Amino acid sequence: FKSTLDRHNLALVRQKTATLQINTGFLCNQTCRHCHLNAGPGRKENMDAQTLKAVVAYAQRCRFETIDITGGAPELNPLLPDLIQQISPLTPRSMLRSNLSALNQQMHRLLDVLTSHRVVIVASFPSLNLSQTDAQRGEGIFEESIAVLKKLNAVGYGRDGSALELNLVSNPTGAFMPPDQEQVEKRYHQILAQKWGLTFNRLFNFANVPLGRFKQWLIQTGNYEAYLQKLVASFNPCAVEGLMCRNQVSVSWDGYLYDCDFNLARGLYMCGRKIHVSEMSGPP
Repeated sequence: FKSTLDRHNLALVRQKTATLQINTGFLCNQTCRHCHLNAGPGRKENMDAQTLKAVVAYAQRCRFETIDITGGAPELNPLLPDLIQQISPLTPRSMLRSNLSALNQQMHRLLDVLTSHRVVIVASFPSLNLSQTDAQRGEGIFEESIAVLKKLNAVGYGRDGSALELNLVSNPTGAFMPPDQEQVEKRYHQILAQKWGLTFNRLFNFANVPLGRFKQWLIQTGNYEAYLQKLVASFNPCAVEGLMCRNQVSVSWDGYLYDCDFNLARGLYMCGRKIHVSEMSGPP
């Protein structure tokens, strides 16, 4: 990778830290084939009140431009409403990454806090095809996701002129690269509006990272080496500037720091040493 960067006269170095990503735990109601964290219903790791307090204190010390809450399914952490209420006033932009079905389970205790704090929802919606979505995320997930999007639209999320932002995330269901994002976003807008009357703001189209459960699936199906070659062949030098590890710090459910969620999955601590969020006097 370094030699590839050198050929393009690029260097992967940290810039000013602008984003704090908070991983509330690996507990999830789904067992997705593409998950790089091996999240699922059997995972016990979940952020506790003491760690939450240390994370909020860190956010108060640093004042990040964006605070990004993720998991697992962050909706399944009982402390999520408290976290949102405490961190939202500390940043211009707070985000929640949702798989929609988990949000549906917790809608009764989360919807008011999400809307009152204008939390941006970034929702997983891998495909417009029911069978592809259910194959990746579980039976019935597609229809449940449509139902949740309708509920979010009903309170203003994703609607024109609303301050409630709703973005979708699409990713391939197999061992291949995603298609052109602009074209996929246009198609999502058209199909969701025509079939279900749904609207949203933006769509982000990501490739799957060969870590965790997705790596295991690639190996089991004999696709691992070929998929790595596809990633190498698809290298885009323009993407290096926006890599999240350059301007983000990721704090795990137990309070330790990483450069990004993928390094968290690999167990690679920030700066190569185990640093707890309570030890940080400022941004890295």
